[in-house]
Amino acid sequence: MTMLRDPSVKYSAFPQVPLTDRQWPTRVTTSAPIWLSTDMRDGNQSLIDPMDAEKKARFFDLLVKCGFKEIEVGFPSAGATEFDFISGLVKNGRIPEGVTPQVLTQSRADLIRTSFDSLEGAKTAIVHVYNAVSPAWRKIVFGMEMDEIKGIAIEGAKQLRDNAARLPGTDWRFEYSPETFSTAELDFSIEVCEAVMDILQPTTDKPIILNLPATVEASTANIYADQIEYFCKNLPNRDRAIISLHTHNDRGTGVAAAELGLLAGADRVEGCLFGNGERTGNTCLVTVALNMYTQGVDPRLDFSNIDEVIQTVEYCNNLPVHPRHPYGGELVYTAFSGSHQDAIKKGFAARERQNDERWEVPYLPIDPADLGRSYEAVIRVNSQSGKGGVAWVLEQDKGLKLPKKMQASFSHVVQALADQTSRELGAEDIWHAFEGQYLATEAKRFQLVDWSETHAAGSGGTDRIFAGKLTIDGMQRSVSGRGNGLMSSVIAALSESGGPVMDIVDYSEHAIGQGSNVQAAAYVECRTADGRSLFGCGLDTDVATASVRAILSAANGA
Repeated sequence: MTMLRDPSVKYSAFPQVPLTDRQWPTRVTTSAPIWLSTDMRDGNQSLIDPMDAEKKARFFDLLVKCGFKEIEVGFPSAGATEFDFISGLVKNGRIPEGVTPQVLTQSRADLIRTSFDSLEGAKTAIVHVYNAVSPAWRKIVFGMEMDEIKGIAIEGAKQLRDNAARLPGTDWRFEYSPETFSTAELDFSIEVCEAVMDILQPTTDKPIILNLPATVEASTANIYADQIEYFCKNLPNRDRAIISLHTHNDRGTGVAAAELGLLAGADRVEGCLFGNGERTGNTCLVTVALNMYTQGVDPRLDFSNIDEVIQTVEYCNNLPVHPRHPYGGELVYTAFSGSHQDAIKKGFAARERQNDERWEVPYLPIDPADLGRSYEAVIRVNSQSGKGGVAWVLEQDKGLKLPKKMQASFSHVVQALADQTSRELGAEDIWHAFEGQYLATEAKRFQLVDWSETHAAGSGGTDRIFAGKLTIDGMQRSVSGRGNGLMSSVIAALSESGGPVMDIVDYSEHAIGQGSNVQAAAYVECRTADGRSLFGCGLDTDVATASVRAILSAANGA
């Protein structure tokens, strides 16, 4: 047998940083950084099926709701779709006070001009210019020497300056990235950034943003921290720059690199929710932010309803959040081991006896309730099949709050529709599918015409009689049934009229809207004699009628 050669001979150890008296290992996190979400640009360009305008609008609203003050909204020079969406945010007044949009562009005059034009009219905005500086890109991609690479950066800075002067109605801010910083010579990156600063003349009151990306994560996180500290110590006029981190996850340590980079002196973190991005993704902003709680630091981002965040992200990205993803995964607070469950239960019992809010529960580094979950609720969700993002779309667009088991059942309908159409399903598609499955009466076996309810004589007021007019198999009939409540009497009437024999397993209801326009939504889960589960939904201005419609909806599912 021929021995395979050792693949390690193709690779070289990453060089150490010439940093003496490093400070970051002894520092602690005391405050949150500036956050920049790149979901709508970096995250979007990594999707197999990029977001359309409806999804980008959903994502933008989510980011604002979570508390992001700086959002990279796109790459306007990529095409008309991107440009029109970005300019629409500005022209339609969609950008709230205190939120700054950012766009990215390569260091080319025509692309930079387009980028400025897309944000014309914004109160304040950031234009982010980049060009790669590392040896591999200089040699292989561009065939250029260092001076030529620096010249590209200088020209980009001049274009930033001149375009800002061309459109003085906006308070323009600038960001520059020595792209591929993590694999470039540190002194050269500093030299290029210094040249850019010489052109743009930032001040302490209006600093430039210098982004130092681990475009490809090529070293351990501690070396990246050394790079950041070295850069911060050796950059002239450091007080005129905001140092930003954009760590990718090629080695699986993007979060660690960002955290250590902050300790090393950085001020800002760029990334995506749940780590979306090209190749192995960007650093996960949810993880970096929520890790701060375990240090007693307020991250200044709101993930108190993390399931809502997940549902929107999954819907917009058409990518699942892994069930083991930190903080957000369905299973991260779930204990399968009996000893783990016992320890957690004892932790909750001890907490009830506490006189303070200090969190100390075995196996749970963070209180699930702070993220809109509880231990019991997560177990319940985990015991059911996936609910996907469709329930979130229905709730946001139509106000429907489907029970979890019904979500799982309806997800099969949506999946079949997706397979049939071979395209992304929008909110309207999902609503039509829901109507057809649960609400439509045409071509259904049971249709409600009219109904009334009376107390049964001699029952002491406990039994009810349902008397209804139904269309059954296309013919109108009068039916009646007796039960200990409205829904059981409806089921009895159906059974006596040739309908399925069912028992009610679960029922819930809620209001949709407010005031005179309020409508009731009723949901029912029934079980047939042969053990099948049937789900139904009814909508009506009267809650009792909605309940009757829900029973008929379930019966039609048989």
